[in-house]
Amino acid sequence: KNNNLASPHRKKRREMPKKNRIALALAISLIEGLQIAGSNHYRGLVRRNVQQEEVLREEISKRNEAPSVVAPEASYDDGEDTQIERDIRMLNPFLLVVERSLQGVSDLVTSFSNEERRSREKRRIIILGSGWGSASLLKSLGSSARDDEITVISPRNFFLFTPMLCGAAVGTVEYRSITEPVRSLNRNVNYFEATATHIDIQRQKVMCEAVVCEGQSCAISDFQVDYDILVTAVGATTNTFGVPGVREYCIFLKQLQDAVSLRQTVGNCFERANLPTATDEDRTTALSFVIVGAGPTGVEFCSELRDFLQEEASRFYPHLLPYVKIHLLEATTTVLGAFDQSLRDVALDALQSPRVGEFEIAPVDVRLGTAVKEINATHVILGPQEAVPYATCVWAAGIAPLRVVADALNELGPQQTEAQSVTRGRLAVDPYLRVLGLPSNKLGTFFAMGDCCADAQAPLPATAQVAAQQGEFLARLFATGYDTTQDIPTRSGTKEPLAEAFCQTMDNTNLIIARPFQFLDLGALTYIGDSKALAQLPAGIKGQGGVAFALWRSVYIAKQMSLRNRLLIFGDWVRGRFFGRDLTRL
Repeated sequence: KNNNLASPHRKKRREMPKKNRIALALAISLIEGLQIAGSNHYRGLVRRNVQQEEVLREEISKRNEAPSVVAPEASYDDGEDTQIERDIRMLNPFLLVVERSLQGVSDLVTSFSNEERRSREKRRIIILGSGWGSASLLKSLGSSARDDEITVISPRNFFLFTPMLCGAAVGTVEYRSITEPVRSLNRNVNYFEATATHIDIQRQKVMCEAVVCEGQSCAISDFQVDYDILVTAVGATTNTFGVPGVREYCIFLKQLQDAVSLRQTVGNCFERANLPTATDEDRTTALSFVIVGAGPTGVEFCSELRDFLQEEASRFYPHLLPYVKIHLLEATTTVLGAFDQSLRDVALDALQSPRVGEFEIAPVDVRLGTAVKEINATHVILGPQEAVPYATCVWAAGIAPLRVVADALNELGPQQTEAQSVTRGRLAVDPYLRVLGLPSNKLGTFFAMGDCCADAQAPLPATAQVAAQQGEFLARLFATGYDTTQDIPTRSGTKEPLAEAFCQTMDNTNLIIARPFQFLDLGALTYIGDSKALAQLPAGIKGQGGVAFALWRSVYIAKQMSLRNRLLIFGDWVRGRFFGRDLTRL
């Protein structure tokens, strides 16, 4: 029955004239061709727009990098503080842990509380940057961010988990696994994708530049934003120490795009060396890697690269392993200067020892006390008669201030100038992270945290741990309603029993004095390859090997900004264990 119903239709189609069928087929082919051409044209336009946008972003970035700074030797004295500041300046480590624990409990209780917030006028708070300090500030503010008008200004619309950049550079983790969108950090804040280029301290304005694309063209647009409170957390740029050729020929490891470029470069080096036209000399040159700087970044990248050689290159490029050479150059006389000497020795031994397996991985050529004089297209120049040939050079040696910070320093008072022997191009701040040198009527309007600032009386290392704790401190200072325009921030009212348990009250008044920022050192962790790590914890506790590696991974998982990131990173580790790293070059 079905065949009988269908047969008339089939018969009509068979009876269509041949020339009509040909015309119909040509029309269909033409339409499909136009669709494909249009799609390809659209993709081409999008690709060109993206490329043009990236070029303009790079132009803004380069324009806002200050000249590299060679820091003088640090020297400072304690100076004179008021008695009340000295009395509340420091808690011993045990009490500091207790205070942070009570504050954590208080935040948890508050998150479930329906208590009405203190009524006050909304402040326009501008946060520059989307790094560790800013992300911590936004997360810690939580719903209290609704009490103010908060805007984040940053050229990147995501937080980057920088300690895992080395792993992303060789495919141990994927790029998106270590990023978190700014808007998801706190839904109660606004965000502008732009670069702050100048801070007008007197008029309380921030000048910005953004890339705006319309149709097939992109251009740089200027605008300015007013603020009542400005928090500068722009971080720092890479310090080249004035070495010629660094910016032209080296890859840095500070931004996500650096890891992307480095991963593509590593893959390209092996594919180039694998070509049938490559000679032994060509292969040795293509597979020569130079890393400048033996701090945590330099050591971890060397270790991740050796893991890549041991686990991936040994499977896919075993015939190329004898040509691979890794050089680690350090101007000082030690690796991992922030670690204890015994742990430094362990790291140095791990780098300089060959990895024996089915295929032997050569040791790293570690050269201590070796300063780079110049870098050209083919060699790293160490002296008149000494040069190291390379195909890939990674520069991981020091930080320098951004131009927006350098310009702000020039506008501030002599307090900043006097502090520069200690702060080394960074903004000098007081114990409440307020920038020094402001006019008296501007006190409490300009804060700084992270790599772009330092307390001249108690300088701290430029690490993610410091910036994150400073962000939490400022969040509490803003949310609790302290008057930061006073010499010593205070507020009226009753003490919060947990969060302010260690706060003092002003004599003869009921004003509560804000506790100044105090850094709680939680230790340091560094990966040294082959599923081994180093751990230096408080109270002199040290660890190494597999146990430290488990701690390293546990801490990095716990420090992620969201459950999404934790699951993504854990999935990357599991995938890598069973299937290896993805060698696809996109």
